[in-house]
Amino acid sequence: MRKYLEISKIYMKTQLAWRADIICNMAFIIVKILFAYLLWGLVFQNKTIVGPFTFHGMLSYYIISSFLAQIEMSSGISWEIHDRIRNGTFSKYMVIPVGIERYFLLMELGVVAFYIIFDWIAAIIWVVIFQIQFTFTENIWVFIGAIVMAVLGLIFMVQLNYFLGILTVKYQGISTFLMIKNNLVELATGSIIPLALFPELVVKIMKLLPFYYVTYLPSMAITGHCEQEVFLGICVIAFWCIGIQFVIHITWKRNIRKYDGVGI
Repeated sequence: MRKYLEISKIYMKTQLAWRADIICNMAFIIVKILFAYLLWGLVFQNKTIVGPFTFHGMLSYYIISSFLAQIEMSSGISWEIHDRIRNGTFSKYMVIPVGIERYFLLMELGVVAFYIIFDWIAAIIWVVIFQIQFTFTENIWVFIGAIVMAVLGLIFMVQLNYFLGILTVKYQGISTFLMIKNNLVELATGSIIPLALFPELVVKIMKLLPFYYVTYLPSMAITGHCEQEVFLGICVIAFWCIGIQFVIHITWKRNIRKYDGVGI
């Protein structure tokens, strides 16, 4: 257990060497919320409610969803594994005394633990500067459930990016898979437009995908919407985590023998 905690601590400390990334990360979340403020300010000029949202409710949603989207930083895992396999240095992960997948999971945990503080500060700054009347669920169990769902969502994204990375053993490149994944994530997580504004049929389809439960549903629940979906959401994303873990296991066993990289 201690060796896994050391991995997270090392990667948390590593982030201190890239101070410009911290500033850019905070700037991105601020710009994203600014864009939402300007865009929805125009939409709400002659309206008090759009879909299930008031103006401050919409901004509350964007603050939470932007925060969750920014701490999900596992996309680099796919390219890290891809490059390591292609240049033959993936062997370094095969000889260290920890599970490879657990290594990347703990690496992500260390990075998230570091950035979560600064992203939280950026979100609070927006609430204070623009005097946003933040909407928040009054049910503590809904809030806890939303946090559990968001954590499971982060774990799933690590698993997904790890799975896409190890596909490099079988395929020449994974850029097509990553492009499809990125487009689905942008749409199904509601990071651009809240899914509540989409036609009902589209929302029903999105509920079948795991990405619906990564950012969108936790954000909605925390801001007092879709509270009745929280328990089911936890079950669904947990099911996806278990399912993709099984797929990872099968894929690894069948394809790792094809890896002929050398060097550590």
